[in-house]
Amino acid sequence: MSASVLGWAMVATLGLVVAEVFGGFLGRSVALLNDAVHNLSDVPALGISWLAMRLAQRPADSDRTYGYHRAGTLAAFTNAILLILLSLWLGYEAIERLRTPQSVVESWMIWTSLAALAVNGGITLALVRGHADLNLRSILVHNFGDALSNIAIIVGAFIIRFTHAHWIDPILGLAIGLLVLYSSIGILRESAHILLEGRPREMKVEEVARAILSLEQVVEVHDVHIWSLGGGHNALSCHARIPDMHMDECEKIIRAIRQKVAAQFGIEHATVQLERAGLPATSGYVMPEPAPKP
Repeated sequence: MSASVLGWAMVATLGLVVAEVFGGFLGRSVALLNDAVHNLSDVPALGISWLAMRLAQRPADSDRTYGYHRAGTLAAFTNAILLILLSLWLGYEAIERLRTPQSVVESWMIWTSLAALAVNGGITLALVRGHADLNLRSILVHNFGDALSNIAIIVGAFIIRFTHAHWIDPILGLAIGLLVLYSSIGILRESAHILLEGRPREMKVEEVARAILSLEQVVEVHDVHIWSLGGGHNALSCHARIPDMHMDECEKIIRAIRQKVAAQFGIEHATVQLERAGLPATSGYVMPEPAPKP
């Protein structure tokens, strides 16, 4: 997924916001105005995600030794908080309009929402290839929700035209707010899980440990830690007890463990500490001092 796609999506969204604000005021539609504010929140979200994508491509340095993979996760976390606050505000505005319903101009709702549907649908299709990335998924879910809300506004406008039930407009606004709230809470929970060094959802510590134990010469595995760096990059650290053997054999076991977890679980970065099997943890065992060089 190219960062330029997000750049073009940001420009298209800004144009859409302007169109929906005009359509909302001229059509006296709270659903259109709420959708305009909803789309306006896409602009900083797209900007943050664009910046995060550029940062994630930067190599590791002496300060950020794991690189910038979590920049996208941090962007998703920030976007989710903004969306939750926005959905609560949208819900409040819709309830206020329910108390005092106002007539709307259906034609403005229909034509403006058709234009919005074309823009949001195009952005959704452009981002669908990056659905596995949490950062892009937050934008994808948001724009998919925008497209659904556009369809709902179009349908609602036709119903209002034939039934004059103007309360449908704030009901649509409330439904849009609930949709955004539901999707945003899921993204907030998942991004917070990664930022708190949580175990990748698709892995279980017991299964990884059993896979390592299946290797020859590995007697015990403990202190197993698995976490995500963001963007599908996972890391592991563990202690493995092995029989006393030459250093060359130890290095073969470390390579075997790394190859095992990479092939079976997609763990790219594995740090393995080898320990002598049967050695009590409190033995105070130390390596002998090296023989003096002649």
